[in-house]
Amino acid sequence: MGNRGMEELIPLVNKLQDAFTSIGQACNLDLPQIAVVGGQSAGKSSVLENFVGRDFLPRGSGIVTRRPLVLQLNSSNAEWAEFLHCKGKKFTDFDEVRQEIEAETDRVTGANKGISPVPINLRVFSPHVLNLTLIDLPGITKVPVGDQPVDIEQQIRDMIMQFISRESCLILAVTPANTDLANSDALKLAKDVDPQGLRTIGVITKLDLMDEGTDARDVLENKLLPLRRGYIGVVNRSQKDIDGKKDIKAALEAERKFFLTHPAYRHMAEKMGTPRLQKVLNQQLTNHIRDTLPAFRSKLQSQLLAIEKEAEEYRGYRPDDPSRKTKQLLQMVQQFSVDFEKRIEGSGDQVDTVELSGGAKINRIFHERFPFELVKMECDEKEMRREISYAIKNIHGIRTGLFTPDMAFEAIVKKQVIKLKEPCIKCVDMVIQELINTVRQCSSKLECFPMLREETERIVTSHIRDREGRAKDQLLLLIDIQLSYINTNHEDFIGFANAQQRSSQTNKSQSSAGNQVIRKGWLTINNISIMKGGAKEYWFVLTAESLSWFKDDEEKEKKYMLPLDNLKVRDVEKSFMSSKHIFCIFNTESRNVYKDNRTLELACDSQDDVDSWKSSLLRAGVYPEKTTTVESESTTTTSDNFSMDPQLERKVETIRNLVDSYMAIVNKCVRDLIPKTIMHLMINNVKDFINAELLAQLYSAGDQNTLMDESQEQSQRRDEVLRTHQALKEALSIIGDISTSTISVPLPPPVDTSWMGGAGGRRSPPPSPTAPRRMSAGQRPAPRGAPPPPNRPGPLGPFNNSADSPQAPSRPNRAPPSIPSRRPPPSPTRQAPP
Repeated sequence: MGNRGMEELIPLVNKLQDAFTSIGQACNLDLPQIAVVGGQSAGKSSVLENFVGRDFLPRGSGIVTRRPLVLQLNSSNAEWAEFLHCKGKKFTDFDEVRQEIEAETDRVTGANKGISPVPINLRVFSPHVLNLTLIDLPGITKVPVGDQPVDIEQQIRDMIMQFISRESCLILAVTPANTDLANSDALKLAKDVDPQGLRTIGVITKLDLMDEGTDARDVLENKLLPLRRGYIGVVNRSQKDIDGKKDIKAALEAERKFFLTHPAYRHMAEKMGTPRLQKVLNQQLTNHIRDTLPAFRSKLQSQLLAIEKEAEEYRGYRPDDPSRKTKQLLQMVQQFSVDFEKRIEGSGDQVDTVELSGGAKINRIFHERFPFELVKMECDEKEMRREISYAIKNIHGIRTGLFTPDMAFEAIVKKQVIKLKEPCIKCVDMVIQELINTVRQCSSKLECFPMLREETERIVTSHIRDREGRAKDQLLLLIDIQLSYINTNHEDFIGFANAQQRSSQTNKSQSSAGNQVIRKGWLTINNISIMKGGAKEYWFVLTAESLSWFKDDEEKEKKYMLPLDNLKVRDVEKSFMSSKHIFCIFNTESRNVYKDNRTLELACDSQDDVDSWKSSLLRAGVYPEKTTTVESESTTTTSDNFSMDPQLERKVETIRNLVDSYMAIVNKCVRDLIPKTIMHLMINNVKDFINAELLAQLYSAGDQNTLMDESQEQSQRRDEVLRTHQALKEALSIIGDISTSTISVPLPPPVDTSWMGGAGGRRSPPPSPTAPRRMSAGQRPAPRGAPPPPNRPGPLGPFNNSADSPQAPSRPNRAPPSIPSRRPPPSPTRQAPP
C-alpha cells in the first residue's frame, strides 16, 4: 500500500463524513466515497453483509433500504458497531443493529415504506474487515408497493443521482448474473453520469443461479461491456441459506470452492470472490482519495476562509456575560443607525440592484408621485369654465355687470388651493410607509436578538408616528397660509391686463415643445386579440405631442404613432391570471384609440412603473380620468346645454387665465415646500432620534440582559459555525500530515478492445499472436509490451472506450483467452502492405 499515512486516508474521510453529517452538511464538500447501486434483489445487502461477516441489514418485501446507509468499516481487534445518532453506545449484538436501522428509518420516513435522503451513519469495527466506506442506496424499483407514492421509482432515481453524479464518488454497480447485462439498471444509471466508465466498478452476483450451460466469463473478463475498473464476481447466500441462518464464514468458503471448481472461472478464481472485492475496493477508494486530495484540500481551505471571520467573532463568546451584552448592544444600535442613514442618504456599498428602496424611493415620491397627485386634483377645462361663469353671475346677482369681478377670481383660486390638502397628506403617508419599510430592512441584522429587534422597531416606529401628526399639521398650515392671502402683486402673476396675451404665449410655447422626448421604455400592449398574436411587448417613445412604439429599442421599425390630442389615462383592475399591472389610454370623444380598439391597455411589471409612466404622460398633457359622483354627473348633464354670451365668455377667459397663472405660482411653491417640510420634520428628525436617543430609549425600556437574549437559531448557528471551523481545521491538519508521494496501486491501462468488432454485437475472431499488425501510412509499430492507444472506438460507444479491469491481461497485445465452442477459429495470417 505505501506509507502509513496513505493507509489512514479512509479513516480520515470517515471522520470528515461523521463531522459534516453531525453539523447538518454545513460544508458543501464532496467527500470521496463508494455508492452501492443496484436493482431490487440484486444482492447488494448480501455483499455488504459478507464484508462484515454478520447479518445486520433489514430484509423483507418491497424497498428494504429506504434511507442511504453510510457503512464505515474499520479494521480493529474487537468487534462492535455504533451509530452516529447514538454516539457512545456500542452494539455487540448485530440483531440489535438491524433493529436500530429499522427504527431509525421509520422515525424519519414513517412506516409506509417511503424514502428519505437523510443518511444513517453506521460504523463497524471488526478484525475481519479492511478500512472501507460504502453508501448503500435504495434499490431501484418499478412498481409501488403498499401505500408508497406512485412516483417512487423517480424518487429513488433522483436520490441515487444526487450521490453518483458527484465526480468524487465511485460507483459500485451490482448486477445479478441471471439477468441480461444490457438491461442492468445499475449500469444504465452509471453510464448516465460516468459515460467513460472511469468511476464505475462492476459486481456480478448470483453466478451460481445461472442456467445450466451458461456462464458470465465474458463479462468477468471485461469483454462484453468493458469498464475501466473491471468486474468482480461474487456468490452470496441463497434465501434458503439466509432463512436457515447459514454462517457467513461457511458461505465464504463455499464461494471460494465454487470459483475454484467451476470450469469457466477457475482460471480467474484468485480475482473473484468477496475477499477480493473488499481488497480491490479498499485499494480503489484509497487511490481515489489520494487523487482527489489536492482539490479536496483547496475546497477545505476556501470553506475555512469563508467562515474564519464569523468564527473569530463567536470564539470566546459567553452569552451570559453582562459586559459582553452591553458592548454588543451598543454595537448593534450604532450599526442600525449607520445602515438607516446609508439607506436614506445613499451609499456606494451594499447597493440594492433589484428594486428602489429608502432614499431613492422617497425621491421618486417627491418628484414623480406627489406632482402626479397634485395634477389629479385639477379639474378639466369645461368644469373650470362652468364654475367661473357661475361665480361671475352669482357675484353680479340681479344686475348685469360691466366689469370682470375679482371676487370670482379669489373664489375659484381658494377652491383650487383647498384641493391641494389631499395630495399633501397622501405624500406624507407614502413617505411614512417607506420610512417604516426602511426601519424593518435595517433591523433585519438584529434578528439574532428577537427582543432587541422588536423593541427597536417599536421605538422607532412610534417616533415616526409621532412625527407624522406634526408633519401633517405643518403641511395643512402651509395650505392655510396660502388661503389666507391671495397675493396678486406677485412678480410672476400676469395681472388682468396681460391675461389674454399670456394665453397666446402659452399656446406658442406648447407648440414649440412638440418634438421633446419625455420618456422611453418597454411596455406590453395587453388588449391585442389572440387571433392577432395576443399581448406583445414594444419599445415606447413618449414626446410632448405623440406616443409611438417600435419593434425594439433600436427604433428602426415603427409600429404606430398615436397623437395625444383628447387622450386621458385611467387605471385598469389587475386580472386574476396576470402578474402585470395595467393602465389604459382612451379618447375623451369616444373615438378608437388604436385601430379597432376604443382603449389602449398598457402593462408594466410593477405598480411603481405604472405610476412613473402616468407621471410622464401627465407632463405630456395626458391627464388622469376624473372619478365623478352622481351629483356631479347630474350637474354636468344640466350644464351641457349652458351657453354664454360673448361678453361673459370674455370675462370667463380672463378669469381662467388669471387662475392658471396664480395656481402655477401656488403649485410651484407647494412642490418646493412640501418635500422640504417632510424632510425637516420627519426624515432628518428620525435620523437624529436614532443617532441620539434610541440607545437611551432601549436602556429605559427594560432589562438589557433580556433584550440581548439570543434566538435559538442564532445559538445553533454559532455552535454550527464553531463546529464546522474546528472540523475544517482538523481536516486540514490531518491532510497536511499525509504524504501523497507514495507508491500505490495504479489503475490498469485501457485494455485492447480491437478484437471486439462486427455489427449487432458479434465479435470478430482475435488476431493470431504471430500475425503482423496492419498499420496506416506513417505509423510506427509500437514497442513490444506497450499498451495500445486509449479511447479506441468500440461497439458499445464511449462508455467502454477506455475499458479495463484489475484482472485485465498484463500484455495487451496477447489474444484474450479462448473459450471452446463459443468462438470462431483464428483468421489466417495477414501480411502487412509494403
